Amino acid sequence: MPMLPVVPEVQSHVLAEFDCLDPLLSALRLDSGRLKCTCLAVSRKWLALGTSAGGLHLIQREGWKQRLILTHKEGSITQVSCCPHDEDFIAVATSQGLVVVWELQLERRGRPERVSVSWEHRGQTLTSLCWDTAALRVFAGDKGGKVSFLRAGSSKLGKGSAFVIFPVQTITTVDSRVVQLGYLDGRLLVSSLTRCYLCDTEREKFWRVGNKERDGEYGACFFPLSRGVTAGQPPLLYCARPGSRVWEASFSGDVLSTHQFKQLLAVPPAPLISYRSEPHYNRAQKSSQSIAFPRLLYFGDQNLLTWTDSAIYVFTPQSGQVLLWTEVKDVVELAVYRNELFCLHGDGRMSHLSLLSVERCVDRLLRREAWSLAATVCVMFQHAIAPSRARKSIPIDRLDHLRSQLSVTTHLDLIGQLEEVVAKLEPLDSASSSRRSSISSHESFNVLDCGIYRVISRRGSQSDEETSSLVSQSMLEEERLKEFSFVQEEEEQQGAEHASSACILSSSHPPSLPPSLLPPDPQSGGGLEVTEPSGNHQFHLPLSFRPKHSRIALQAVRDSVSSFVKKTTEKINTLQMNSDLWPRPPDPKDGGQGHVEAVATTVPFPEDGDHEECLDPGNAETDQQDLITATEKGISQIQDPLVLLDPACLKETLQEWIPVLERVLGPELDLGLGKQSPAGEEEETEDAADNRPENVQSEIPSSSPEGQEEGKRGEDSPQQNGGQEDQREAQDHHRPDEASTEENLRVWSPKPLPPDLQAHLTQLATLYLELGYFGDPVVQKERGVVGVNAFLRRFFFLLDQERVRRMCLLGYGDQPEVHISFMEAMLELTQSSKVVEVIQKGDLLKSLRCLRELQPWSAPMLLAHLHRLYEKHGELAVRSFTQFYPTILPSDVTAMAKHSHFLAYLDNLVQSRAEEQRLSFLGSLLQPEALRQDWLGLALTHDAPQKSDTLTTDGQPRWHSHFFSWGYGRLLSLLIRLPADLASKQKMAETCRINGYWTGYVYLC
Repeated sequence: MPMLPVVPEVQSHVLAEFDCLDPLLSALRLDSGRLKCTCLAVSRKWLALGTSAGGLHLIQREGWKQRLILTHKEGSITQVSCCPHDEDFIAVATSQGLVVVWELQLERRGRPERVSVSWEHRGQTLTSLCWDTAALRVFAGDKGGKVSFLRAGSSKLGKGSAFVIFPVQTITTVDSRVVQLGYLDGRLLVSSLTRCYLCDTEREKFWRVGNKERDGEYGACFFPLSRGVTAGQPPLLYCARPGSRVWEASFSGDVLSTHQFKQLLAVPPAPLISYRSEPHYNRAQKSSQSIAFPRLLYFGDQNLLTWTDSAIYVFTPQSGQVLLWTEVKDVVELAVYRNELFCLHGDGRMSHLSLLSVERCVDRLLRREAWSLAATVCVMFQHAIAPSRARKSIPIDRLDHLRSQLSVTTHLDLIGQLEEVVAKLEPLDSASSSRRSSISSHESFNVLDCGIYRVISRRGSQSDEETSSLVSQSMLEEERLKEFSFVQEEEEQQGAEHASSACILSSSHPPSLPPSLLPPDPQSGGGLEVTEPSGNHQFHLPLSFRPKHSRIALQAVRDSVSSFVKKTTEKINTLQMNSDLWPRPPDPKDGGQGHVEAVATTVPFPEDGDHEECLDPGNAETDQQDLITATEKGISQIQDPLVLLDPACLKETLQEWIPVLERVLGPELDLGLGKQSPAGEEEETEDAADNRPENVQSEIPSSSPEGQEEGKRGEDSPQQNGGQEDQREAQDHHRPDEASTEENLRVWSPKPLPPDLQAHLTQLATLYLELGYFGDPVVQKERGVVGVNAFLRRFFFLLDQERVRRMCLLGYGDQPEVHISFMEAMLELTQSSKVVEVIQKGDLLKSLRCLRELQPWSAPMLLAHLHRLYEKHGELAVRSFTQFYPTILPSDVTAMAKHSHFLAYLDNLVQSRAEEQRLSFLGSLLQPEALRQDWLGLALTHDAPQKSDTLTTDGQPRWHSHFFSWGYGRLLSLLIRLPADLASKQKMAETCRINGYWTGYVYLC
């Protein structure tokens, strides 16, 4: 990868593209050669797209979902404009010269209707539409120079106002084609091919802006002064002039000054930050530009925007500077809302750009996990990342995390350039300069919100002397502990027959060790507390605010103690393998104390995380090799078509592989205490169970008759402590598939596995779960095969999450405990996600926004977050799940939500489609076909009239019962209109008759 160019400091903002609108256009069929998008408009809520076929698509910006389509038979759509003060109104112009004002009536759930129509411009091409900023009035200008307005009637204005037809009035006719219209505070701005005109619509006065004419398409717009020292002053207006010039005029039309941008544009274009391609910056491109600005728009925070067919320009006219200009190819039309702009390109493609400062752009890229693009922006815009003010949005730890996410194989040069940028970063400014002066020059820091100074060590800043002293100190301590461990090892050999887990743990903390060298107590939960010599302190700050260098030495102590414990345990296990040393069955008087040694060998040591090796260190490598061999054999066999297509052979292959998996990767209790006792030793097992550690004993199935009777009593007794079903299931150990708590849920692998082995294990384990070889009692008895729920909980870390999700819905729908275990595992896997914190705060809109930023979605991960949302907000959350279709399907919501809540979701999902598409869309959701009868029954029994109001005592219809409204009447009408066979229709008709839905009954008959 070549060295990235560095952008000059004058570039403080960028245009960035985060969202891809291609799937939206594809869903609307606007990417085909027959149907094209001709114009667009944008508001806070809507993105309006006009088409060549006369359709107007209204897209809800939240979730990019189509809500409405308005059709016109008067030609293609040429102009569209959203009302700025009431988003329930939208104006449309067609190719035949028709102007239509629509009232959407979404708040009242009514049908959109035309509230005003104008044929004043019949036969002319309308070139501009503009709304009044206070009233329901639309201004229109055409190719012939005529400017008119029409008022829109609405029921919101009072009774009868919707039936009043307001006359269409012609304001004026200018000398040439209208290029652009603007309106603000009672004044209309008209820009033609030759001049700009200002009109006071209340007093009906007109005057020209400036004296010089022009020839060509030049735009004009109002510029409100609402910020800073100019707040409260009358607005300005800006008019484009030839040669990259712009007039600045007062609100009365007097020209105040002329801005010349020709020489200011002699700079290279700013790179466009987009997921489509890498940012490009060419320093050599510095020629001046003489441009005609065809449109001017008020944009963002006191900015002026214009464009040509090949570039977008943003000016700050108050300072007379160019904020940026960026090359964007084939721009046909552009619409803006605040700092966002939507570009329509000549090939029908659409792009959504945002004007952002460089720091905010990097922050957005990091939140979207666009690692390589974020690193590229950091390198190219070093001047914006290095200053201390950028630490508030981009702290150093985020850049370190960004560097760790880059691949060494593909982004090696980028990592090197990013490290150079990180080395130049300035720390966050602080007003407490006296505290800063005490920090060494090689340390950077930032101040947290709570006032704590977070000290960050720079790369290569620690002295060699300090590092070498720490290393030598740790080596000396390790040598001292090795000598001590040899002495203790000889002592332990003499008393190995009487060793126990308590002895081992106590011997790892000998009294001769000084307190500073003791390893941490796992029960205390606290951090290491070490007394260091004062000479090692480099700063005059509290120790808790900086890393403790003594951890390096203590790690060596911990390793040496762990090795001593391992060696001692190996010798104990070796002695216990001798048959002469096995303890005899104890007398009842002894209280079963002779079995402490057997239990002690399975206790995991807090000092060593690899406790599996302590159980049987000699067989660990052998077991893993056996697993690799069995897995490779299974993979090679299922790749044989003769095995894969033969259910008996496939079943035999998987069942030969399962015991090896259980033995090597099964729960710990299967390797030690979980084994069955010999016959006649039930009493011994019971005694041993009394001496088990608490955490082990709770996981072991009871094998004694007393334990079985106790489990049966727990199953049959109708009264439980607290009345909770999960407590009864937790006691019923001998039925593993009945309870969700008898198997520990394992979402992480108990031991590291090679990637190839992990992939093969995932393939075999998921296939075994999908085929469901669990119901054969002979197999369970002979091979120890567990049920489906226990297998899922035991080996979830090996399973393909998406395939398990589909399997829970399709294959095990009659076993809800399987889906409960799956959701429990996904909730645990996603617990560390940043979205969880937002969901727990209880703000539904912010939670949905965070979920949308996680695109592209993984269905299992998204399902876990939606499950949290549903538990937090109930039906309100379910209604918003429609925006995640088709990633989340109705079957997912059915398994999660109540029936009444699912109906609300289904109704919203169907109504989100265009009216002519709803019937076919609902038919596509009915997979399998049996869902039709289930959904019909749900819709007839929820939010429905009382049966006594629609049915007589003998089951006949009551008088006027068909006038009752049904809460899900729209969904019911679609369900009964779907094509079906005769038997299905008869069954549906009978269901409608029983529930008193006579409209549907008559239709089906």
